[in-house]
Amino acid sequence: MDALSILQNQWKSLLGTLPSGFDLEQTLRQSGALVRRREIRSAEVLLRLILVYSLSGLSLRSTAAWAQVHDVAHVSDVALLKRLRKAAPWVGQLLGAKLAERAGESPRPMPYRLRLVDATTASAPGSKGTDYRVHLGFDLASLRIDRIEVTGAQGGESYSRLEIGQGDLILADRGYCHRHGLAAVRQAGADFLVRINWQNLPLQDSQQQRLDLVQLLEQVQGPEVLDLEVATVADTRRGIAALPVRLIVARKPEKAAEAERRRIRREASRKGRKADPRTLRAAAYFFVLTSVPRQDLSAQQALDLYRLRWQIEMAFKRIKGLLHLGDLPVKDPQLAHSYLCAKLLAALMLEDLTQDFLAFSPSGSARPVEARVPVESPANPSRRYDLRGPRDAELLRPDPQSL
Repeated sequence: MDALSILQNQWKSLLGTLPSGFDLEQTLRQSGALVRRREIRSAEVLLRLILVYSLSGLSLRSTAAWAQVHDVAHVSDVALLKRLRKAAPWVGQLLGAKLAERAGESPRPMPYRLRLVDATTASAPGSKGTDYRVHLGFDLASLRIDRIEVTGAQGGESYSRLEIGQGDLILADRGYCHRHGLAAVRQAGADFLVRINWQNLPLQDSQQQRLDLVQLLEQVQGPEVLDLEVATVADTRRGIAALPVRLIVARKPEKAAEAERRRIRREASRKGRKADPRTLRAAAYFFVLTSVPRQDLSAQQALDLYRLRWQIEMAFKRIKGLLHLGDLPVKDPQLAHSYLCAKLLAALMLEDLTQDFLAFSPSGSARPVEARVPVESPANPSRRYDLRGPRDAELLRPDPQSL
C-alpha cells in the first residue's frame, strides 16, 4: 500500500501517531497559518493536504483535484499554494514535537538557548547528483525546526545561515568546524559545541605550541574523558584571532571504533592508497570542541548534549532514504520548508503506524511496545539511559558510521 492510499483509507489511524498532547487547532491558530477558513476549515484538513502534496508526487493542481474528488476540501491550486507556504512554521513545530517524542528526553534546563544546525542534500527529479543543499536550524528549547534554507549544490555549511543571538549554544558537526565560523559565533555573543576531526582544525596550547591530537590520545585512560583548555591557532591572513576553547576527548566503544577503522581502510583502498596510521588510531576516539567554560558545562554534560544532537541527526539520516526525501521539486523557500518538514514528519508517522500494526500477533494478543530498554551512551559505555521502546533503542544505538 502506497502513502496516498494510507492518507485516503487510514487517515484516522495515521492521526493517532501524532505526538500526544499536541493540539493541532491551537498551535495552528497561534501560528496564524490559517485565518480565513472558507476552503480549508480545520487544522486536520490542512495537515492532510500538506502530507498528500509532499508524499504523493502530485502537483499542486492535482492535489487540489484529489481533495475535491475525496471531498476533503474545495480549493484551487493557487489558494493551496498560499496555505502551504504560510503553514511552514506550523509544520516545523509539529515535526519538532515528533522528533522530541522520538528522542525520549529533553535537554536539561540551561542558561543557554540550544540551537542545532545541520545540512543535507537534495536532487531535482531525474538528477543523479546533488542539485540543492538544504540547511536546517533546530531550536531545542521550543523543539522545532526554525530555519530552512535551500541553496545550490555549492552552498556550503555555514553558521551565517542561522540567526545567532546572545546566549545561544550552537551544536554542530564536523562540517562547521572552521575558524572563521567559530569566530563569528563568539562575535555574536553565542557559544558553540562542535565535533572535530584530529586534523581539520589547528589548535595550540597555552605556550602557543601546535598540538598533535594523536599524541594527546596517550592521556586518555580507559573510560576517562580528557578535558583540556586550549586555543585555536590565529588566522592572520583573514584577521581571525586565536579563540580560547576546551578540547574534550572520549574513547568510543571498541565495536564502533573497529567499524570506523574498516570504513577508513575501505575508503583508502577505493582511492588507491594506504590508510594513514594516525587516522586509524584516532578512529577509536570522539573529539568535541566547546567555548563554554567548565563551571557552566562539565565534560560529561557536553558529551550528553552532543548525544542529544546525535539523536536528531540519526533521525534525519534514518528517514532521508524514505519517501524520496532527497528529491526536491520546489525552489520557493517557504514551500520547500513545508514540503521537507512534512516528508520528515510523515516518515516518522508511517513508521509508528507500521509498528503499531506489527505490535499485535495473529492471535490478537498484543506484544508490549513500550518496554523500557537500557541503551549505552555512544561517548561513555558505562552511562546508560532508559528509553521508551525498541524503536527508540534502535534510533539511539551507536552507529559506527556516525561516531
